[in-house]
Amino acid sequence: MASKMILWILLFLFSLIGYSQNETAKDSVSTQLNEVVISQNKKAFSYQNGNVKLDVANSIYNVIPNTLDVLSKMPSVQISADKESISIIGKGNPLIYIDNQKVGMNDLNALAVADIKTIEIIQNPSAKYEAEGRAVILITRKFSKKDGFQTSVSEVASFKKEYNNYLGFNSSFKKKKIEWKTNFNYNQLQPWEGHSINYEIVDAAIQSNYDVVANTKRTQFIFGGGMFYKMNDDDYVSFNVSGKLQNGPFDIITSTYNKKENVENYVLTFGDNTSKKNFVNSFLNYSKKIKAIDTQVFTGFQYSNFDQEEWSQMKNNFNNTQFELAQNRNQLFNVTVFSGRIDVKKKFKNEMKFEFGGLYSDANSKSDFDFFDFESSTNTANHYDFKEQNISGYSQFSGKIKKIDFSAGLRVENTHVNGKFSTDETPLIQKNYTNLFPKAQLSFAIDSSKNISFNYARSIARPNYSSLSQGSTYINPYFLYARNINLDPTITNEVSTAFQYHDKSIKVTYYTISNAVEGSFSYDSQQNSMTFKDVNYDKETGFNIEITAPFTYKIWTSTNSLIFVKNKIVDDAAVFRTVKPYLYLSSNQEFRLPKRYAFVLNFWGSTKQKEGVFERSAMFITDASVSKTFFKNWNCTLSYNDIFKNTIFKEQFTVNGVRSNSRYRVDSNEFSIAIKYSFGKVSSAEFKGKNIDENENRIR
Repeated sequence: MASKMILWILLFLFSLIGYSQNETAKDSVSTQLNEVVISQNKKAFSYQNGNVKLDVANSIYNVIPNTLDVLSKMPSVQISADKESISIIGKGNPLIYIDNQKVGMNDLNALAVADIKTIEIIQNPSAKYEAEGRAVILITRKFSKKDGFQTSVSEVASFKKEYNNYLGFNSSFKKKKIEWKTNFNYNQLQPWEGHSINYEIVDAAIQSNYDVVANTKRTQFIFGGGMFYKMNDDDYVSFNVSGKLQNGPFDIITSTYNKKENVENYVLTFGDNTSKKNFVNSFLNYSKKIKAIDTQVFTGFQYSNFDQEEWSQMKNNFNNTQFELAQNRNQLFNVTVFSGRIDVKKKFKNEMKFEFGGLYSDANSKSDFDFFDFESSTNTANHYDFKEQNISGYSQFSGKIKKIDFSAGLRVENTHVNGKFSTDETPLIQKNYTNLFPKAQLSFAIDSSKNISFNYARSIARPNYSSLSQGSTYINPYFLYARNINLDPTITNEVSTAFQYHDKSIKVTYYTISNAVEGSFSYDSQQNSMTFKDVNYDKETGFNIEITAPFTYKIWTSTNSLIFVKNKIVDDAAVFRTVKPYLYLSSNQEFRLPKRYAFVLNFWGSTKQKEGVFERSAMFITDASVSKTFFKNWNCTLSYNDIFKNTIFKEQFTVNGVRSNSRYRVDSNEFSIAIKYSFGKVSSAEFKGKNIDENENRIR
């Protein structure tokens, strides 16, 4: 592992030599923060002021079957093993926007890659973006300005441990002032994952380990459709609906060794499970320009619903005897969110801009938990209701004075939370709090090729709604994974500065996090059972140095990012180990070959992480793909992902007297064949749809 990392760092340093061959335009406008693309070089990736943008539509990545896999190719972006969350190295979980509008993970799964024009990572979002997140992933879709239509059909055959298939259909149509878009995907998936933990509880004289394997057969229907009507050059109304319907059985097999004092047990656990997850999101928007005062007013309403049902029957075989029924578990979770907002933007003649607005959102979730224990012949049923209301307002003033770009804003949020079991007379959770979130940015243009910027931001990260439910997963007679209804939001303060020369940059960031969310163990001596769940840790602090060094030479485009990270997590209940900095490296090498061939080699990795409480292993992943365009309308791409089968997450820590060593394995070694056929013609679009729910990424 170490030799591979050294080799890749040497390749990264070698790529810096290519700086002298960089064909960057001599008069690049360095003060334009978010919208610069060096199109004359046809680069897949472009950089500006620490932000990175991927041109999906004109790259080899436009035939990847799903949006999450495209995002995984972005520098510093990490997709969780269960593909339920996204994080950015040094930034945590980002806000996600489609066409400048906030969305969540479910919308990414419902978004067709064929619809995407570009994906951009904004490292220092201004106050006009919600306070929920320290970075923004901005996805821009492509639509038509001229009358016409385009339809594409794609088929991806994916070979992992099991065969997976992705079939997609995408269509756009524009006639005069109205535009329609539809997409539909049918996926047959068979993911595999494995997890093992060795743990020890010295005070209880317990040594135990388990190895669990999950095999899933999953059917997905992903759909979306939208209408955009442009009344005139400035006013429009739009409506959009998207969704994902998913169901399928998954078997869980767990092999367990447990020793308590002198009593040893070997247990084989079989879980027969079925799961259903349905998500629907819709929004209606109206935008109006008041020309007399040169002011743009936006209003919108949004409705989202996530419905999950899971049934399980668990059996145990103790010491090679016979399987006996342990539990029947039936769990239901449903969350509905309605929101409405207004945004006002006033421009002044001297390049100044004033923005203000407000939002109201109302979330209601219901969590039903019903299980029967065969050993004690008892049935337990709980019903938990959770309600959250959020009222927020913001104002922001931005502009340019000579060579200085500035932006200053403040967001105010009031949140009211109520959580109650149906059998209780009084609420178990009752909170009412108000937070202020200031943000400020300054950017100085030294000359046409160099600038320096300074940023300060305060942000919040709230748990997703399912994490605040009473759901749990049975692993074996001694171990349970559970959610935590008592999780509190995380508050982050950070300052950063960046220097950019053409498209090369170096950025330094320092941050502090209160109530950081991490995993923790708790042992019940009466039940002889261990529970693992997320809790709020005391504090996290970090220091990052990020270097980006892209360049282009003839047919070769190299995109490179190296991040030096020193991160410390502390908690009174956890044993503090040591803190040592680690390196994260991301590199993308693209070769545009004759006869419309393209070859891409992509790799990323990190050295061993020692973050105070947690110690996590090094990991290095290599992907490769080759693409060929035939007859203008046909495209074929061959991909080989995780070539060296290194997607293994390892973690060690001690908390609440429990010393653990875990290993998580994901089936990401994949060979795939993708074929796409397109007909019709479209250009860049007028379509605008605005998601208005600031908490939608929490709907899961």
